[in-house]
Amino acid sequence: MRGHRFGHNAGRVLALVCSDPERKRMALSLTAALPTGLVMAPLRAAAPSTMSSVKMETVSDLKTLAKKCNPILGYWNPLGLGDGVNFWGESEEATIGWLRHAEIKHGRVAMAAFVGFTIGSLGLHWPWKIEGARAFAEVAAAGGPGDQWDALSTEAKYQIVLTIGFLEVIGESDYALKASGEKHYMRGGKPGFYPSLKAPGVVPHPVPLDLFDPTGITKKMSAERKEQALVAEINNGRWAMIGIIGCVAASKGLIVPGLDSLGIAPYAGEYMSPFMVNGLVTDAFGKI
Repeated sequence: MRGHRFGHNAGRVLALVCSDPERKRMALSLTAALPTGLVMAPLRAAAPSTMSSVKMETVSDLKTLAKKCNPILGYWNPLGLGDGVNFWGESEEATIGWLRHAEIKHGRVAMAAFVGFTIGSLGLHWPWKIEGARAFAEVAAAGGPGDQWDALSTEAKYQIVLTIGFLEVIGESDYALKASGEKHYMRGGKPGFYPSLKAPGVVPHPVPLDLFDPTGITKKMSAERKEQALVAEINNGRWAMIGIIGCVAASKGLIVPGLDSLGIAPYAGEYMSPFMVNGLVTDAFGKI
């Protein structure tokens, strides 16, 4: 699948669907805030039915990958994670697998979040109702993306969180991974791989499309093209993580070069409120 230049084409598409001249300007400016030369990489396709024999990555592999991602910076690991600092008593290779998978997954979420933040900031929405007699337009009119989230009902928020949790369970399931011919990323599997939802026994009812690569386009790509696409995906994800944090910071009134002058709607709420107790951020168990 041919890549799309993120800043250039995303800005064009969003500008086309905006009738307001000011929103058109913001669409082009906000998407162009990320480097325009980056190529959006297609997501990894499901593995064939035969069990993968991928070897676990080492620090040497990380150094090789770092050169491919950024020949100028190369391998830079100031915290030493996976390079002598291992997690949960696991091996160095297992820790590297966990870190690699975490970065790819966070990058994918950040890419989706950046696009979603842009669309929400422009006030774009579906023309139908979101629940009962309430229309998407009512939520979009609440303000910026943070205010739009606050405007959702508690039931809607639970649906979103539970759906994400359900997909997360499948992604971590040894059964689901095995059904797609793959292993867990800490046991020699491919970092970033997501099992097929259509594999037998993964979902208790027929599923027409997979979460990743629903049309199966990446299956037709050569091994060399897939490798290039995965490197591009890592780079795009890193920029997107910086981009979405920048957007959130700008909405709180902080100075973010390239973003704070775009007119991002201010947010008076607290982004971390779901994780706060008595004004302090806590973990999932209520501990600070």
